[in-house]
Amino acid sequence: MFLALNSVLLGGRVPWPEFPKLAAKVGYPGVDVMLKPAMQAGVKATRELLSGLHLKPAAIDLPVEFRKDDAAFKQTLAGLEDSAPFAAAIGCPRMVTYIMPSSDKPKDELRRLYKQRFTEIANILARSHVRLGLEFLGPLHLRRAFPNEFIWRMPDMLEFAKECGSNVGLLLDAWHWHHAGATPEDIVRAGKDRIVHVHFDDAAPLPPEKVKDNERLLPGEGVINLQGLLGALKKIGYEDALSVEVFGRLKDKTPEEAARMGLEYSRAVLQKAGIAA
Repeated sequence: MFLALNSVLLGGRVPWPEFPKLAAKVGYPGVDVMLKPAMQAGVKATRELLSGLHLKPAAIDLPVEFRKDDAAFKQTLAGLEDSAPFAAAIGCPRMVTYIMPSSDKPKDELRRLYKQRFTEIANILARSHVRLGLEFLGPLHLRRAFPNEFIWRMPDMLEFAKECGSNVGLLLDAWHWHHAGATPEDIVRAGKDRIVHVHFDDAAPLPPEKVKDNERLLPGEGVINLQGLLGALKKIGYEDALSVEVFGRLKDKTPEEAARMGLEYSRAVLQKAGIAA
């Protein structure tokens, strides 16, 4: 396992390629990849940038619009034919996205639609040996954002992911894992092949109706069982990134200050778990 810088920690204020340069300057072993500017630079330049900075690529946001109409889906799906091989070529065979836990559409209807779309996505990614991680979202206010509840529990999202393809698993966010009531045993049951990527963060001790998704804490500041999460990841042999994704907490800090705090707090939690950081 290794820590990676996520742009959310910086409030999205640092563009590519300054973003990985900041990650390296602060001391992160890894960095999330901003797909569009990295592809514009090309495979060779991106590989040289990351290797020159001694950074491991962590994950790439899925560049497909699966939430809107068929025209938007098909148009963006076509671009995956180029971005999937690019991801593999730069050594980052992992794409991730989130799925809202409520919708205007009835659950069964949306599940059929998403299964069809994610199966198409997974088939394209599989040709480049790229995996897809689906993130389940736990907070109550997101589950109530639209009239119909959708998938929000970890075991249910895992089941859905398996239906979509052998290369589809979970984007495991500590925040959502906690608020969805998931456990270390859920991680062990999922297994290494189905945990594609991990977001690292913490939560305040609030009742469900007070929890807001954009108000998070740095790892170690809150009540999430991060030692249990890390222990389960260690048990299944997870070897990829923990991207530090903390909304709101560091908005008054400079990007470098935010990056340093994210690294320092996260390192302390990993060291407590006996994981080299």
